[in-house]
Amino acid sequence: METASTDEQMVERALTGDPEAFGEIVRRWERRIFALAFGMLGREEDARDATQETFLAAFRNLRGFRGDAKVSSWLHRIAVNQCITRQRRAKVRNETGLEDEAEKNAAVFALPSEISPARAAEGKQRSVAVRIAVGALPPDLRQVVVMKEFEELTFQEISEALELPLSTVKSRLYTALRQLQMRLEKFGEPAR
Repeated sequence: METASTDEQMVERALTGDPEAFGEIVRRWERRIFALAFGMLGREEDARDATQETFLAAFRNLRGFRGDAKVSSWLHRIAVNQCITRQRRAKVRNETGLEDEAEKNAAVFALPSEISPARAAEGKQRSVAVRIAVGALPPDLRQVVVMKEFEELTFQEISEALELPLSTVKSRLYTALRQLQMRLEKFGEPAR
């Protein structure tokens, strides 16, 4: 029985010409990178594009992968950069993201059938409020919140992915959570 290779071993195999190795990296990380991109960009189409661009950039720069870093941190860093680039382009084109998309996607949240319609509506409103509040954060704070709270990365993983000191990551998360608390209170949602 063959044991699963680590991500780092898959990169080594890809560098030696194994055509399946990079495909395996994509399969392993595609959902998480998409989730990160969606959390930062708020539009499914933009998130798909950013995910695709992330893996294209990773493939093109495979030789630049530093073995001392984890593949996950490397991919997250590329994804964050892709998202930041897309956000800048959208700002130049004066497009909106999370606010419009949150309202459109509010119905996507699956709710158990035993929840009353009133509670379901309340849950959808809360989800939309949280999404709008996260979307209103400055990009440097939003990326830390998405990575920590939605992607459930450790502070160390975020630090490596963003190439920031650990103290800066913690400070940004604290600041972001305080801002979210204030924004949600404005929406009439108590911070939890």
